[in-house]
Amino acid sequence: MTGEATDPAGAGSGLPVATAAQVRRATGRLVRADGRAFAGVLLLNVLAAVAGLAGPWLLGRIVDAVRDGGGVDAVDRLALGLLVCAPAQLLLARWARYAGHRFGERTLARVRERFVERALALPASVVERAGTGDLTTRGTADVAAVGTTLRDAGPELLVCSVQTVFLLGAVFAVDPLLGLVGAAGLAPIGAALRWYLRRARAGYLAEGAATSEVADVLAATASGARTVEAFRLQERRTAASRAALTTARGARFHTLHLRSVFFPVVEVSYALPVAGVLLLGGVLHARDAVSLGAVVAAALYLRQLADPLDQVLMRVEQLQSSGASFARVEGLAGAGGHAGVEGGGAGGPGAGGGAVPDGDRIDVVGARYAYERGGEVLRGVDLTIRPGERLAVVGASGAGKTTLSRLLAGVDAPTAGAVTVGGVPVAELSPEVLRRQVVLVTQEHHVFLGTVRDNLLIAAPDASDARLWAALETVGAAGWVRELPGGLGAGLGADRHRTDGSQAQQLALARVVLADPHTLILDEATALLDPATARHAERALAAVLRGRTVVAIAHRLHTAHDADRVAVMEDGLLTELGTHEELVRAGGAYAALWATWHGEPGTG
Repeated sequence: MTGEATDPAGAGSGLPVATAAQVRRATGRLVRADGRAFAGVLLLNVLAAVAGLAGPWLLGRIVDAVRDGGGVDAVDRLALGLLVCAPAQLLLARWARYAGHRFGERTLARVRERFVERALALPASVVERAGTGDLTTRGTADVAAVGTTLRDAGPELLVCSVQTVFLLGAVFAVDPLLGLVGAAGLAPIGAALRWYLRRARAGYLAEGAATSEVADVLAATASGARTVEAFRLQERRTAASRAALTTARGARFHTLHLRSVFFPVVEVSYALPVAGVLLLGGVLHARDAVSLGAVVAAALYLRQLADPLDQVLMRVEQLQSSGASFARVEGLAGAGGHAGVEGGGAGGPGAGGGAVPDGDRIDVVGARYAYERGGEVLRGVDLTIRPGERLAVVGASGAGKTTLSRLLAGVDAPTAGAVTVGGVPVAELSPEVLRRQVVLVTQEHHVFLGTVRDNLLIAAPDASDARLWAALETVGAAGWVRELPGGLGAGLGADRHRTDGSQAQQLALARVVLADPHTLILDEATALLDPATARHAERALAAVLRGRTVVAIAHRLHTAHDADRVAVMEDGLLTELGTHEELVRAGGAYAALWATWHGEPGTG
């Protein structure tokens, strides 16, 4: 699975694509991981190829024996050799393919496992910038293409490559001059192959990127179907889909053009070596420079060469496609680390440092942040979060609350300034240390296919059922879980129990209780719960996490009323900071928000 061009960065802001050198190194690691099996496959292929060489050589000997007046006994002995070698080649070739398929399946399992590990370790910011369609395409279509190569194309290519080398070597062994003519006849195939390989990798990478873009557009349209309908964006989304499909079609037509030039040249070129050997062999035989049996054997070898060589070239074409797919799969290795975000995995841009915080205080000093495709969202925020306090961050939509929460959780690093915990930049903490410090819970939660117990054990694999029930009680979910057939063993999913938005959030909050982090950031985590359930869940969490730091970001101001301090965000700036009573008495932006939400300008 190799290529010639390199594209280390991928397209745009998408996930990285491994270079050709990186793909070769990754392929070498996969082979070395099962080196004994690979050596066995190679040996079986060599034996099968050697057995296949006996047929034309024995047939040439029969021709010479008959021409020289040899008896029936000589012909019978040679024919018996043919009868022995033919089934031997068949059995060895089938054994080689069987061993190759087993090697391919084990290697594919390693590729899948490594892809899942890397996908789960991707920072949320990386996935958001790249789009879930790109990651989904790499995990489905690209991994499937690699799997097809490892299961089918790889073993077949190995078998046919060995046969091709041995057949060419056999022609040279029969007569070097005939071997040179046969090799010269293959020159057009070599030229066509070089032309194809120079263009194929870039073409297939572009095709894969275009396919990912189609998946991105379709996923965005499907997930936002209600919004599209409400704002009458059907024509705009249709136009975006058509544009993505047009690009994908153009990329596919380009690779089709490469194949339509390459394969006709190859098919025509197959006849050239046989024709050249027969013509030269006839001339040499007329001058008694070579025997008729040698000419027959050489011609048969070259005629026999067509099938394995055709398979090699066919598989090389497939190898370019799967090589581009493997480059996209392997590209995840350079996509970043992981951080603790509840509900699906996210991570910090650094996520690889070995520093350990000295204390639990979080300091935000002059923090600024700007998204790649937008303006500056945070414009110099200074904030100190004391260990064990409950801080509420309030403000209008677009004020920068969610962005601040992502910086506090290490999901993103500030473009200027610093966000530290215990004196260490949050985004530079190793995943293990960060998970013990900060967990971010957002509005978006995921219910995994499996049982209720499976969904909870993600956060604490060794937790007992009693501890799981306690966590469910804490967030007010024990009631509806008990009503399910099987309780903790009840299945969740489309064909089992469908959880609504509030139940999904309760499961996510239960996972947080089980994970027991030092610092918890709730980014409107109870937005989908009704007010009574949300307030109960927040109070229950506060009781469980007493003595730990809790940062709550919400529009519901009862959260701010219960907090130790309230931070008010306006237009990317922290404009007010203090207790609920202090800010209401100050008569500023928070007091106005409280009066509007509470219905009267009181102090609560």
